[in-house]
Amino acid sequence: MSGRDSISAAVRAAAAQGEPALVAFMTAGYPSREKFREHLQAVAAGADVVEIGVPFTDPMADGVTIQRSSHAALAQGVSLRWILSELEAMPRVKTPVLLMSYLNPLLAFGIGRLADAAARAGVSGFIVPDLPLDESAELQEALNAREIALVQMVTPVTKPERMKQLCAGSQGFVYAVTMTGTTGKNVAVPAEVIGYLDRVRALASVPVCAGFGIRSREQVELLRGHVDGVVVGSALVEVLERGANATEWLQMLRTPGAAGENPVNPVK
Repeated sequence: MSGRDSISAAVRAAAAQGEPALVAFMTAGYPSREKFREHLQAVAAGADVVEIGVPFTDPMADGVTIQRSSHAALAQGVSLRWILSELEAMPRVKTPVLLMSYLNPLLAFGIGRLADAAARAGVSGFIVPDLPLDESAELQEALNAREIALVQMVTPVTKPERMKQLCAGSQGFVYAVTMTGTTGKNVAVPAEVIGYLDRVRALASVPVCAGFGIRSREQVELLRGHVDGVVVGSALVEVLERGANATEWLQMLRTPGAAGENPVNPVK
């Protein structure tokens, strides 16, 4: 199975059990560059898909928590080149791995050799928040040659025709942002968000995963049946930051009736 198809298959397999798949985000090298492999193994053991954030100086789509983690990782010398090297050298995790990167680090690495390096490292897909679909042809062509997914993002304010284009162009899954603004805010999942997610799901031929502000079992329960998976980011970064068990925390999100372990500052 190609890396691209493994993402969709993992999300669908989890959703078939009656619960949204867990796509778990971690910032590479945070809180400790030396513990990257250990943290990745722990996150992969509790998730269906792992999204690894490539640190960047201006993570404009991310809230305070991920901004803080990105800057701290950069201070430790974490780079896209280092991440790919670590992934290639370590034992492969069974969970599909995506890289979430802004465009500049990819351009600096070189689009022409990125796909080959990613394939050697076992990367199944990329999420590039600041790369519009209309400008993604070069990266898409390179990734397609190695059967690596390029995930597209939609938002509650995406126009219907544009949403149709993004859903048609997305691979692996469609990333349905639950709010306007940055990551980390606590989402109450109002009825209009549910309606929006249902519209995205009706358009998409690949699974739909909701992200931005998902941090509790209660939210996961509200989204069940309306998405195929949920993306958990800032809350998981905070779990790793305070040295808690990432595997157990992710498993708790799958436990019916669990209220969720909320960080001290639940709204970022």
